[in-house]
Amino acid sequence: MRCIKSGSDNREGRKFCTQCGSPLAAKCPRCSAAIEPGEKFCGECGAVLEASPPAAAKSRAAPIRVSETSAADTPEGERKTVTALFADIKGSMDLIEDLDPEEARALVDPAIKLMMDAVHHYGGYVAQSTGDGIFALFGAPVAHEDHPQRALYAALRMQEQLRGYSAKLVSEGARR
Repeated sequence: MRCIKSGSDNREGRKFCTQCGSPLAAKCPRCSAAIEPGEKFCGECGAVLEASPPAAAKSRAAPIRVSETSAADTPEGERKTVTALFADIKGSMDLIEDLDPEEARALVDPAIKLMMDAVHHYGGYVAQSTGDGIFALFGAPVAHEDHPQRALYAALRMQEQLRGYSAKLVSEGARR
């Protein structure tokens, strides 16, 4: 198994590089779960994992050695602790199964907007919209010392706003 950091080959089954001590286990880009070489999907979240390049492409590319890279080639960045928040509409599939797509979007989109507004209100970043939910980060790209609290406050605001939205839908349905 080749170490991404040092470029050295390590015996299969090793957990850390014998040259630099870096972890060798690959991680899922979506959920950071450990993945084994050759897996096509993450066993934790189902994300599609990048397929390794065909053998022909591998043979043409020469391995890059750490000593061959310049400081300009080294990616800059910093390590941050972040809080992730995932929220979705419970039972949304049951709610919209008998509706046509336009009616379903008319119900779901305002709820998603309320969720996103709650995240933005507390300085969070919506990383992904999942159709009936969102995935948000607090503490990145903008660092906040109190990012866990911000995520909690955003979740509470979502619940409050969505209760109001739900009550509005119920009252409109009763008037029809």
